[in-house]
Amino acid sequence: MAVYRIDPLRDPRWATFLSHHPQASIFHTTGWLDALRRTYKYQPVVYTTSAPDQALTNGLAFCRINSWLTGSRMVSVPFADHCHPLVDNTENLRLLVSSLKSDLEGEKWRYVEIRPPTGLDAGLIGRAGFEEAERFYFHELDLRPDQNTLFRNLHKSCVQKKIQRAERERLTYEEGRSESILAKFYHLLLLTRRRHQLPPQPLVWFRNLIGCVREQLKIRIVSKDGQSIAGILTLSYKRALVYKYGCSDARFHSLGGMPLLFWKTIQEGKELGAEEFDLGRSKSNNPGLVTFKDHLGAARSKLNYYRCPLRPSVDSGEDWRMHFVRHTCAWLPDPLLTVAGRLLYRHIG
Repeated sequence: MAVYRIDPLRDPRWATFLSHHPQASIFHTTGWLDALRRTYKYQPVVYTTSAPDQALTNGLAFCRINSWLTGSRMVSVPFADHCHPLVDNTENLRLLVSSLKSDLEGEKWRYVEIRPPTGLDAGLIGRAGFEEAERFYFHELDLRPDQNTLFRNLHKSCVQKKIQRAERERLTYEEGRSESILAKFYHLLLLTRRRHQLPPQPLVWFRNLIGCVREQLKIRIVSKDGQSIAGILTLSYKRALVYKYGCSDARFHSLGGMPLLFWKTIQEGKELGAEEFDLGRSKSNNPGLVTFKDHLGAARSKLNYYRCPLRPSVDSGEDWRMHFVRHTCAWLPDPLLTVAGRLLYRHIG
């Protein structure tokens, strides 16, 4: 059986296929892939066993990253927490993975990376030359119980009481995709990334996401007396809500802004008929974030990334590169920190 490569931004079969596939996510969509192309010049491609004159029955979505700094590689898909291989059986998965390995050698890519939210056939992946590259925790909240049950499942002292504190403080809530609300979000993002000694994602990335994903994206902000204190960016697709970015002003953490944002999102998700709230990945060395997601009542599982051939991650661990980036970002003024983000993120993927 032959393997074909299609451009998901040009082939109308891709969007139709995603609309019917139960494991398709926002990270497979043309909106996400087009935002990556516009911002970072990544080239999306889908590997499939479906011939050009047939309806798609499977597909592995990737983006090709060409970087003089970190090397050329194929990633499924950049800046997504996960991207499920949309394959109907083991034999087709074997064919697609084998084709990828062949292209890896022919194109002299540095590596191929896949990011499945659930475990793959370890034997199959191993025989194809893929190995586990990174491990994360993944959290997902079931939104099907009634709202009262969801609130009771929140940690009483760490979440419920902070929501009540936020309500007593009369924090104001707003949501949308306007340039003004994006500016508030990006200001908070810059504060947060500076705390972590990392550059912020480029502002144009968020503008392109808004332009490409449109009503599936929402920025949520809470403020105290006109001062923005916390924000999150969420995505939606079918019956899933996805938490993608969060940021805050540390001076106001005690007011409960972030717990209130998540509770507002949960409430809205229930109203819209969402069945799951994808809280994304967390590194095991970030216990604060892991615990916060646990306290929301979410189920925790393991999330593994696989590479062929196995190489150290560009952005994992406290290797010398991360030490250098953190040391440099610690003293950069805000304008230069923003410039660093614009220059570096296209090489990370």
